[in-house]
Amino acid sequence: MNTKVIPVLLSGGSGTRMWPLSRSHYPKQFLPLASGQSLLQETIMRLPDRDDIAGPTIICNENHRFMVIRQLNEQGIGGATIILEPFGRNTAPAVTLAALSVENPDDILLVLAADHSIRDRNALASSIHSAVESAMTGKLVTFGIAPNAAKTGYGYIQCGKAEGEAAYQIERFVEKPDKTAAEDFLSSGEFFWNSGMFAFRASCFLSEIEKHQPAILEHCRQALDKARVDMGFTRIDHEAFDRCPSNSIDYAVMEKTKQAVVVPLDAGWNDVGSWSSLWEMSDKDEYGNKVYGDVLTCHSRNNLLHSEKRLVAAVGLEDTIVVETPDAVMVAAKDRAQDVKQIAEQLKAADRAEADAHRKVHKPWGWYDCIGSGTRYQVKRICVDPGAKISYQMHHHRAEHWIVTKGTAKIILDSKEFILREDESTYIPIGCKHRLANEGKLPLEIIEVQTGSYLAEDDIVRFDDDYGREESS
Repeated sequence: MNTKVIPVLLSGGSGTRMWPLSRSHYPKQFLPLASGQSLLQETIMRLPDRDDIAGPTIICNENHRFMVIRQLNEQGIGGATIILEPFGRNTAPAVTLAALSVENPDDILLVLAADHSIRDRNALASSIHSAVESAMTGKLVTFGIAPNAAKTGYGYIQCGKAEGEAAYQIERFVEKPDKTAAEDFLSSGEFFWNSGMFAFRASCFLSEIEKHQPAILEHCRQALDKARVDMGFTRIDHEAFDRCPSNSIDYAVMEKTKQAVVVPLDAGWNDVGSWSSLWEMSDKDEYGNKVYGDVLTCHSRNNLLHSEKRLVAAVGLEDTIVVETPDAVMVAAKDRAQDVKQIAEQLKAADRAEADAHRKVHKPWGWYDCIGSGTRYQVKRICVDPGAKISYQMHHHRAEHWIVTKGTAKIILDSKEFILREDESTYIPIGCKHRLANEGKLPLEIIEVQTGSYLAEDDIVRFDDDYGREESS
């Protein structure tokens, strides 16, 4: 059996430091922050052109499964294995699941974060080649980023003697250092930033995880043994995975194994870990401003200014982050951008919707945007993709009025079926079973006006659904 290189994309992060664009229901790996493609799409598209590269394995939260499929389809990427985690358990269990799922235990896992940016694809391909060569000998390889500044937000790796042509032994891993230590690391020339990217044989990784963290291997194996395949997704067993310890690859294996080596990577890497890091990696205007959307500036320098919906005007600003979305505006000093995470945590603690979802909510059949609400009413703009349809459902507490603004809708109301075209409308009483479908080749858009005593999304009873969601929620 020929050995393959299997890209393993870890896509379980929530990206809270990139709020308000990144939210738990639509985190940063699905956002086009660095280009017209999302970070997930970029990660797949910059894989080297090698004959031994297999289809990717993607580990993601089960709530993100349809976003993953949509973004793979947009890039024409097939043959992916998608393993769904019911909840996060850090990187060691995620990679263990990937290692257990391969057919050939001697295949090389190329473990990549789905939310990083790398500019130089040729340099990346060269480092991947070196890492694969080292992994073929049984080594567990991590990629060390050539540092260009004394960063305190990254972990560091101190390299030792050469191990082959392009790898080095690892002297030690260092947690995020203070400024003085980071400056010493940079000047010594012996340290790399810890990228969180790896390459190793599946069998070698499993051997080391069994040696150092046997409970992780045991519970991941149980979770996969009891997994079920649903619409092409691998759904692991919730109960078994709930018992699995949470740990990172570094703590669980790399800092303990005697087989670890580091391969340098100097390819314009950025973990896109905060708004300030996005500003650093972006092309800027003559005043050092990075501007997205409808933005005007006056006497302003070295800012990141992002507008999605409204005009943003900056006067006399310096070293500031301003991010506007339809439902939130975030303003931060650039040197405190890491603290945006604390705002996301406050929103989560207060159970506010802005922590989890945007006003525009993506669904497996399309999306909806809540464009207005008040006492006993809510107005949504709904788009249904060609060939898609919402579930056959009913509401206990709300009635709905549908007005078609674009395309042609097939409507089911109880046992009655009919067609609505542009400028036509219908009414769905409380308790009426109903379904909206788009059998055309163009997107279907409607305006939905909800009225009633309770308008939250959990007032849905599903009787039939094309996307494997639970019958009621």
